[in-house]
Amino acid sequence: MACMKLGTKPDIFRLEDHTWQCTSGLPSDVTIEIGETSFNLHKFPLISRSGLLAKLIGDNPDEDGPICSVHLNDIPGGCKAFELIAKFCYCIKLELTSHNVISLRCASDYLQMTDDYGEENLITQTETFLQQVFTTWSDTMDALESCEEVLSDAEDLNLISRCIDSLAIKACSGQNPYNPPPTATSPVNNITQTSIIWNGVPTSNKPHTFGDDWWYKDVSFLGLHLYKRLIQAMESQGMKAETIAGSLVGYAKKYIPLMNRQSSFNDASHSKPVSAPSAADQRALLEEIVELLPNRKRIVGTKFLIRLLRTALVLHVSPSCRENLEKRVGAQLDSAVLDDILIPNQGFNSVDTLYDIDCFQRILDYFMSMAMDTTSTQCSPCIIEEGLEDVPQSLTSLTSVANLVDSFLSDVAADVNMKLSKFQSLAGAVPDYARPQSDGIYRALDIFLKAHPWLTDCEREQICRLMNIQKLSLDASTHAAQNERLPLRVIVQVLFFEQLRLRTSIAGWFFVSENLENPQSQDQMNNNKNDGEVVRSQGIGEVRERVVELERECENMKYEMRKMVKKKRSWNFFCKRRRHRRM
Repeated sequence: MACMKLGTKPDIFRLEDHTWQCTSGLPSDVTIEIGETSFNLHKFPLISRSGLLAKLIGDNPDEDGPICSVHLNDIPGGCKAFELIAKFCYCIKLELTSHNVISLRCASDYLQMTDDYGEENLITQTETFLQQVFTTWSDTMDALESCEEVLSDAEDLNLISRCIDSLAIKACSGQNPYNPPPTATSPVNNITQTSIIWNGVPTSNKPHTFGDDWWYKDVSFLGLHLYKRLIQAMESQGMKAETIAGSLVGYAKKYIPLMNRQSSFNDASHSKPVSAPSAADQRALLEEIVELLPNRKRIVGTKFLIRLLRTALVLHVSPSCRENLEKRVGAQLDSAVLDDILIPNQGFNSVDTLYDIDCFQRILDYFMSMAMDTTSTQCSPCIIEEGLEDVPQSLTSLTSVANLVDSFLSDVAADVNMKLSKFQSLAGAVPDYARPQSDGIYRALDIFLKAHPWLTDCEREQICRLMNIQKLSLDASTHAAQNERLPLRVIVQVLFFEQLRLRTSIAGWFFVSENLENPQSQDQMNNNKNDGEVVRSQGIGEVRERVVELERECENMKYEMRKMVKKKRSWNFFCKRRRHRRM
């Protein structure tokens, strides 16, 4: 740590209760009062160094005696700073350090301790020492932290900006601030000063390498006001956006305790109230962090952004901050997982859903607005349906989000407060070509119908239009064909497409059978006659067995379909007769 020694005389000050006494042997003729502390001193050493004290002492003589009283309650640094200044005026030994130089510089300016009141006065001495402080990272950090004690005065004297600019330059230089490279080496017995002798064997003393995040811990101790200005200065000096974002993430985790409780819904529901810092302080800090985040996609992990959004909703941040976070999450929604996007609803209305549906809707809409623009410039939607291997990254992201939406709907569909319009809006936000299969949306739809049995047939048919029946897997089609919650028209469509799929499979098997029965070339028949007969007989036998099995399944499906249609017609006829009798 940098240090400058001033003065040559031994210490002659003694503290008694709240009063400092000068034991030089001469009676004091001036009393300096700072709050509850008093300094019994002498006029001449003070007025010979301070223009303010010379004026105050000369303008306020004590009529009752030789002792003059002066109040300095507004002096920067308070009693601690004035104690050092008094020693400086008496030429008593003292040390300037990186911890006290800022307060002494502000106090000396307040007392007008210029060179007009003595050569090498305190303003000059502190300015000289500041140049030495700014040469090292650790000393500059100590000086900047000490600015918190005299914030307004340090701001007026431009001391904060000087500290911050010095730190920003050092952080962006890419050099190790703790172990600067030696300027020269002097050989001693053919071994340089940067070598270490261990058991008589010289070894190279390699300098320790630091990553880009070496300064994170030091700046995390700064208050928000100074930290924000330092981050902005580093950004203007060309610091990488990823490095700045990493510091902001660590700072947010350290000073927003509520954010660390947003890892799950249970934690958010049963967490204890935070005592310190207050919710207002956390809200202000969160809004500043969001504003400082570099405006680049994937500069911060999606999981962290969603945790930040959850905390923002709990703290009731400003609408602009919430919108900023939702857009950031939406820009990288394809990398989110289901547990993260299940954001608890912060509403206090008893009819609200368990999870915040509207928030996820806004996030999804923002993602789709970006994804659709990118997809339209790259390829048409039919590319996915054709099953090409080289699928653009934007379409892959769409598919990931489609699966995420289907999983989200499956979780929230069981909520009886979930409205049909919101379910349709979420499910319909993703285009059909983004879903390679409709099993996910069918599962969510089935859960929704089970939790909302009061839906009319018209509403059931309307919601079933959200899924593509042709994309249902065999297991899903089998389940849908026997699902009594689905409208009859939908079940008939499922059976129809399954029958069509069955016919296609049968035609394919017959095509294979005909190819196996066709004679091969004469050369192949002569060379592989026995092998061909074995393969042909086995292939034909397998095809016939498969055809018989498929025909049997087809007949069963037709029988079930006729049975359900007949049952539906008889029920409609019975209802008509009852209405006719009542009339």
